[in-house]
Amino acid sequence: MSEPTIEEQMTEEQPEKEGRKSTRIGVLAVTLGLTASLLASPMVKRESTVSQDKTQADNAVPKRHWFQIGKASWYGGSFNGKLTANGETYDMYDFTCAHKTLPLGSWIRVTNLKNKKWTFLRVNDRGPMVPGRIVDLSYAAAQKLGIEGLGKVRIEQVSPTDPKIADQMVAQVRMDDPARLQRIDEPVDTGFLAPGMLTAAAR
Repeated sequence: MSEPTIEEQMTEEQPEKEGRKSTRIGVLAVTLGLTASLLASPMVKRESTVSQDKTQADNAVPKRHWFQIGKASWYGGSFNGKLTANGETYDMYDFTCAHKTLPLGSWIRVTNLKNKKWTFLRVNDRGPMVPGRIVDLSYAAAQKLGIEGLGKVRIEQVSPTDPKIADQMVAQVRMDDPARLQRIDEPVDTGFLAPGMLTAAAR
């Protein structure tokens, strides 16, 4: 019996190759189908979203908080004992301040940029009325910050509900004994505000 020719061998191998090719195509189709259905699956979508959210959170830039830099003055003297914008009686020996736009009752941290001293103050009045200034400090606040007339300060809004801020506020209350402040018998209003100017509530 004669051996098969090359053409006959190729003819016999052709169906086998086509069969293997069909099998590979079938496996590939099934694989692609499974991949597509997995991608469409709500479970995978949720996991993908969580992964993306985590990545975004890891790469997120820290949120910036509000602050201002500018000139600060202080007020006292004839202002002392008058009503503030929120209806309180102004006490120049309390740690309060006047600001044009911050919510009354909110808290800020004021830092003297010259000597780096800082303190927490509660906004209870409106001002300053003199252009070019960002905050009017109480006499007590100005004394603590080392500001005799005008000073360049940074003010930033803070939240007493922040545990770290709350701890610092408690520490400040313990350290800032009003009795230790230098009292002045006949206090001037300030070297930079005209004597007799009224507080925001009385203007």
